Amino acid sequence: MVSPPGVGLDVGGVTRKLRDRRNSRGFRGLKRSWRRHWQLYLLILVPIAYFVIFKYIPMANAIIAFKDYNVIDGVWGSDWAGVKHFERFFNNPMFWPVLRNTFILSAYVVLASFPIPIILALALNEVRLRFFKNTVQMVTYAPYFISTVVVVSMTILFLSPRLGIAGHVTQFFGLGSIDFLSDPEFFRHIYVFSDIWQTMGYSAVIYLAALAGIDPTLYEAARVDGATRWQKIRNVDLPGIMPTAMIVLVLGVGNVMAIGFEKAYLLQNSLNISQSEIIATYTYKVGLLSADFSQAAAIGLFNGVINLGLLLGVNAIVKRLTGNGLW
Repeated sequence: MVSPPGVGLDVGGVTRKLRDRRNSRGFRGLKRSWRRHWQLYLLILVPIAYFVIFKYIPMANAIIAFKDYNVIDGVWGSDWAGVKHFERFFNNPMFWPVLRNTFILSAYVVLASFPIPIILALALNEVRLRFFKNTVQMVTYAPYFISTVVVVSMTILFLSPRLGIAGHVTQFFGLGSIDFLSDPEFFRHIYVFSDIWQTMGYSAVIYLAALAGIDPTLYEAARVDGATRWQKIRNVDLPGIMPTAMIVLVLGVGNVMAIGFEKAYLLQNSLNISQSEIIATYTYKVGLLSADFSQAAAIGLFNGVINLGLLLGVNAIVKRLTGNGLW
């Protein structure tokens, strides 16, 4: 293209001017937003600082997984070891049992704890007696504020073969005294159902909030069409909370390998260790009890990579199937 005489095409100059104008407009918009909402920006400053200081900055120290770490030389002064510590973990006879126990227990927690809060929220949403509804919410929500140590202590007392209620019940029905805590076959069930008891009320609040956000005209239309309660739940309530449920499911699967350390370690004993030894407890024993920090860091980094892969994969699958995802 030939420009007319006396007219020069400065494409680069025009592009720079447009870019500078957009940047200036964006900067002015940022200043205007800061003047209007500076209280909100200050409010989110604390959680952002928390994640940066305690979550992102410590990631740099994960480099000790590739070093022969010692306290004297420090993280950056220790000698490089490459992937030696990962190979040690993969060749360790405990690798497959620990990985299997972690995956089975985590999957059990996700599959068992996912539908129960939804059922509880749907049931509470149908209750019209406010006093009964508030009482059930309080009773189911209260265990969430009990510490893990107290929950485990209550579980041990309840399941004690000599003093616990469970022992008296089994003896009453002629089953004898069963030591649930020492039998490896009962460990996962004890862990999962104590976790459900502790968290289902808190998780149900999320779905109750999602139910409260459903358009009331949908309920009116269902009522006009003569829909029963079950039809209303199936055609209005469930589709309304499905996006929230999918996000909760993705987050749960993304943490499928990050099962809680405290409860597993406190319920663990020498008799049920064949099923109670998971990656979190094994890392604690390797890193703190055996002071093998590089090996523990390698195990933790491996666990984090598996979690990240599961999160990305499940989010992609859920988004393709339902159109809802984390991003």
